[in-house]
Amino acid sequence: MKRRVNTVDKLKSSYNALGLMSGTSLDGLDMALCNFQYINKKWKFKILVCKTIKYPGFWRTSLMAAPRLHGQDLLELHGRYGNWLGKESVRFLKSCENEKVDLIASHGHTIFHRPDLGYTFQLGRGENLAAVSGIPVVYDFRSSDVALGGQGAPLVPKGDAELFAGYDACLNLGGIANISFDALGERKAFDICPVNLILNHLAQFCEMEYDRGGKFAAAGKVNEKLLKQLNGLSFYKKAGKKSLGREWAEAYFFPYFEKANAASSPDFLATAAEHAAIQLSKVLNRIGAKSVLVTGGGAYNLNLLNRMQFKTKCKLVIPSNQIIEFKEALIFAFLGVLRMRNEINILKSATGATRNSSGGVMVFP
Repeated sequence: MKRRVNTVDKLKSSYNALGLMSGTSLDGLDMALCNFQYINKKWKFKILVCKTIKYPGFWRTSLMAAPRLHGQDLLELHGRYGNWLGKESVRFLKSCENEKVDLIASHGHTIFHRPDLGYTFQLGRGENLAAVSGIPVVYDFRSSDVALGGQGAPLVPKGDAELFAGYDACLNLGGIANISFDALGERKAFDICPVNLILNHLAQFCEMEYDRGGKFAAAGKVNEKLLKQLNGLSFYKKAGKKSLGREWAEAYFFPYFEKANAASSPDFLATAAEHAAIQLSKVLNRIGAKSVLVTGGGAYNLNLLNRMQFKTKCKLVIPSNQIIEFKEALIFAFLGVLRMRNEINILKSATGATRNSSGGVMVFP
């Protein structure tokens, strides 16, 4: 049975929603309290208050180790992380001058993403988050799309289409880069390549949390043999809907660096950045985008941006720091609002599912 989608006319036109986002690069928990207004059949937004909470050592270690936990231990962590999200949400909202909040939309932290095997799992049980915060919660946005035969990703295209329609494409340079754009009347989207997931990993061998501005990469020399191997990965030849996860990077990407003895040399950061620039510019040139909104942590990587701009004629638009850092939290807050309204928030044209859907599990305290 198809889920009924309500018309917007009978619903309220203004919502305050708190979006929570934790990316694969483990930079921290992004929190954005946003207002959304539906005026003249168009959505407008404003980020009211936003903040990134760096993960304490315990949580950073726990999230990194989570994929290797046994079932019961993973379920326990699922609840504990949900409790922590709830406590941090309460603490954050106390600083927001008593703004009324209609819902919390939580992406959770991706532990497993295998749509090819029919599952995806984001840590952070919504029931715990709702119980601790006392606020309605929407979470687990991806599972319903996977059940419908989709990739469960990317999910941001609906938000891109509604909130950032002034750009030819929206490019997110997070742990994994993804893009969305309009083509022949449909919103298309897909993952492109790993970015911060691999750059941050390599930076740790240089005793850095990350390569600020891409300075180490800029000082390195590209390893041409390694670059050719990375560009030859079968994922880049795959047509149709496709998405990437940590499992893919660990199985197919990291081993090339290990074989090349990528211990501490800036050369390997240079190679990884050049690989990303090549794959990203290929996509931008193929879709013919003229103006591209660039967000995510990679938007601060000047070396990567310069290498991309050298390879493409499109204009890379770098927005305010607020949009760079909190666009995903903003969009998940928006997807939560659409779910509360029982409206479409996941597009089959982006994920490859059998139909559009209103994804996310709603929980009331």
